[in-house]
Amino acid sequence: MSDKKRCCWCGELPIYVDYHDNEWGRPVHDDRKLFEMLILEGAQAGLSWLTILKKRKNYRKAFDNFDPVKVALYDDAKIEELMQNPGIIRNRLKIKSAVANAKVVLKIIKEYGSFYNFIWGYVDHKPIVNRLEKMEDFVALSDCNTLPSFTVVG
Repeated sequence: MSDKKRCCWCGELPIYVDYHDNEWGRPVHDDRKLFEMLILEGAQAGLSWLTILKKRKNYRKAFDNFDPVKVALYDDAKIEELMQNPGIIRNRLKIKSAVANAKVVLKIIKEYGSFYNFIWGYVDHKPIVNRLEKMEDFVALSDCNTLPSFTVVG
């Protein structure tokens, strides 16, 4: 293991180390990548993030590389096909929410020019960086009208 400083949740599993070092807390400006994260976060509800990371490759294949145009067109037959796919979380509501979210993302793109413009507009298109050193420094927010105001850099 390297001397790189990592968050305590990362551990030593290569899949987690790679995610921590190359993705977590990094700004994303690509619409398709943002859509991917939306879908994966929805799939993760009630499960560990590690479970989703292990299935990510399968999700990319099953959901047409997270192309919202294609996903928005999924019909009942495609949903049934996905329900039989052991490589993803086979939860009908989560799969249907991916389709519904794709439709909303396309509306957002039409109105704002990109999903990125919409998402990043909430923080004036700039990451908010608080250089927090330890997990105890993070503040949990329960106010639904307040956006989290931290990005871990490390």
